[in-house]
Amino acid sequence: MARGELMKKLLASYGRDEEFRAVAEQIISEEEKKNNVVLARSLRKTLENPSKPTRPKALAPLIPFPEAAGDFIERIEPVHSRQDIVLSRDNVRVFAGLLSEFRSGEQIRRRGLAVRSKLLFCGPPGCGKTLCAEIFAAEVGLPLYIVKLDRLISSYLGETATNIRKLFEFARKQPCVLFFDEFDALARARDDAGEHNELRRVVNSLLIFIDRIKPAGFLIAATNLDRSLDPAVWRRFEEVVWFDRPDDKMIREYLGLKFKNVILGFDPSEHIASLAGFSFAEIERVCVQAIKAAIVKRQKDVRADDFEQALADERRRRRDHSRLENRS
Repeated sequence: MARGELMKKLLASYGRDEEFRAVAEQIISEEEKKNNVVLARSLRKTLENPSKPTRPKALAPLIPFPEAAGDFIERIEPVHSRQDIVLSRDNVRVFAGLLSEFRSGEQIRRRGLAVRSKLLFCGPPGCGKTLCAEIFAAEVGLPLYIVKLDRLISSYLGETATNIRKLFEFARKQPCVLFFDEFDALARARDDAGEHNELRRVVNSLLIFIDRIKPAGFLIAATNLDRSLDPAVWRRFEEVVWFDRPDDKMIREYLGLKFKNVILGFDPSEHIASLAGFSFAEIERVCVQAIKAAIVKRQKDVRADDFEQALADERRRRRDHSRLENRS
């Protein structure tokens, strides 16, 4: 196996001792086969007699998965890095501040101040909220847990508040990033005439839990429907981050990101105006479809007609989606 692949497996197995050791043994065997005897001997000695089992400060040990919360959360391994996202200047500043604050947490708490740990992400679909939560978890070195809302919201409405309590108890004990996507499904405005009384009680419980919790890591909630949130939700979060559709500068940067490993036979920047109002997810679909079209035609490069056809398909998709929304 290629050395790079082995190193990726080694890092991915961090925190799982048996798997980590097995990959480390593979790396040592590879070095022995290459006759790198001194290095192999040194690696084996370190593996057998670790000097001091320490973890980087940013990486949190995992507690056993509690049965109480295990049904409602799923651990996700981050696969993206900060190079895979385009943020507005304001959001870059916000996240840089959050990271600095987290890394200086001990000094801040010593002075009797709290580190910001409850974040609300707002904005239209496809503009980077979920991706940002993943990358943020990787940057702070904490495991990412996604809340499974379909299981959390019990068909027996009286159980939903109990389920939420279990979830918040887990977040209080486990240093992690706990991510609620489509948060509006839980935190809808209580004055909505269409809401059931029991659901209003769920919102009441949710607000109390958010208010009282001091998570061991971060609580992040994301919504596409910020106007549907109960007004009392907003003050429970220490930071609200807005993810808007990209402007021309961000579109230019994102096109460069999507086509960075591709030979181009045209200048994508000439199409920036055509992408105004598109989300990152929509732009990504256009780019990926253009690349696939070039592959199917066995071209060495992606050409303007590939991109323009993909753009036309995305516009058709948007029109069809608008029709469906209007019917509903």
